[in-house]
Amino acid sequence: MVEPLALSLLFIIGLVAFTTEGAMGFGGTVIAVSLGAQLFAIDALLPAFVPINMALSAYLLLSAWRDIAWRTLARAVAPPVVLGVGGGLALFHVAASVWLQLGFAVFVAVLAVVQLRRLAATTVAEGPLGQPTRWGFLLTGGVIHGLFATGGPMIVYVVGRLIVDKRAFRASLAVLWLTLNCALVGNYISADKFTGQTWRLAAVLAASLLPGAWLGEQLHRRLDPKRFARMVWWLLLVASTVLALRSTLKLLA
Repeated sequence: MVEPLALSLLFIIGLVAFTTEGAMGFGGTVIAVSLGAQLFAIDALLPAFVPINMALSAYLLLSAWRDIAWRTLARAVAPPVVLGVGGGLALFHVAASVWLQLGFAVFVAVLAVVQLRRLAATTVAEGPLGQPTRWGFLLTGGVIHGLFATGGPMIVYVVGRLIVDKRAFRASLAVLWLTLNCALVGNYISADKFTGQTWRLAAVLAASLLPGAWLGEQLHRRLDPKRFARMVWWLLLVASTVLALRSTLKLLA
């Protein structure tokens, strides 16, 4: 694909990603990488997207500073997530690009199916999970976040059971993403991932940040979150399936 067209499509993808993150407090990276990987390699996309997304996390954090559930984050969430992220960062250095892309695509497709089934359920589980289950979800989410910066859905599932208020939920997640993504950026720097292409992609994504954040804030106030989440996960299921097929064909070639 001609690069100007690909960059124009990336702007639209960034707009959708930042709108979703601004509305729900998560999901931006999954969207950006699932759709953007149709155009660019994941190991170029992640270093471009993560620093820009940190600016959105900082805004969400500052806009609801007093609502952050600091104690819950420090005691129940951070320890297993930090351990998992360390493992994911180590795997990021040894995984080949095509296998990384295929693994990500399969992960998102499975996750989309699970989330769509959960949204279709007539009853939704409430209340905090038991400690072993909570640790399992958070540790796995941390590993996925270290690899793809997208461990959010597993972490979100646990945090959503611990923090009920939607404003506190979104602000608390912003603290977590901002902290974890600082480690990811350091990892990308050590792996020499910030190339000329990375900066070009980052510039396009940065241009979509402000309009996406504004749209996300409007949706956060007005939209039915369950209906919006369903649309997002159907989009991700289609995108990840296409990405998995493309990656498989590359491996078989």
